[in-house]
Amino acid sequence: MENLNKHIEHTLLKQDATDEDFMKLFEEAKKYNFCGICVNPLYVKLAKEHLKGSDVKVVTVAGFPLGANKPEVKAYETKLAVEDGADEIDMVINVTALKNKDYEFVKYDIETVKAFCKDKPLKVILETDLLTKDEIKKACEICIEAKADFVKTSTGFVKNGVGAKEEDVKLMYETVSPYGLKVKASGGIRDKESAIKMLEAGAERLGTSSGVKIVSES
Repeated sequence: MENLNKHIEHTLLKQDATDEDFMKLFEEAKKYNFCGICVNPLYVKLAKEHLKGSDVKVVTVAGFPLGANKPEVKAYETKLAVEDGADEIDMVINVTALKNKDYEFVKYDIETVKAFCKDKPLKVILETDLLTKDEIKKACEICIEAKADFVKTSTGFVKNGVGAKEEDVKLMYETVSPYGLKVKASGGIRDKESAIKMLEAGAERLGTSSGVKIVSES
């Protein structure tokens, strides 16, 4: 597949990441001309500084990884991230509220963050490992109503979780694409074969820490 690199968000969200790890991430992102990098909010300014002059987007997270923060806290995280130069925001949905069928709260949560994104795209992480197919579809429908820009499969932090699955990506794509939203597959994408399968299932973006390995495979 051509331009596979332009679908990849080169990701470093590990709790124990060092400055050396971040410098490596930035240099790899520039070398392979990835679509973007994804880091925790504290490192947005650092990323912007080191990626200046490139077209690599700086993506960060809000309410990560559990999604259980108050909407106003997620919104403030988003406000600060945008001020620091973040190009896109990936927020985690409130899974408890979704499972409790408190759909108005789920929508409010997303809308509250969206209001502080300004013109920056908002991706909503559904955490599909924890959801039924009906819940995935319902979450996508709420994201449409709340005017999110992407739906995303996973944080990659669910214990014993699989992460992105083809059938989930396909379901998400079929639900949101008629309304102009896109899909980001993330979690467990570690080789070129799995990356291509996610794109073929409907993903526009891939969140992975294995970007270099993926684009280097023949």
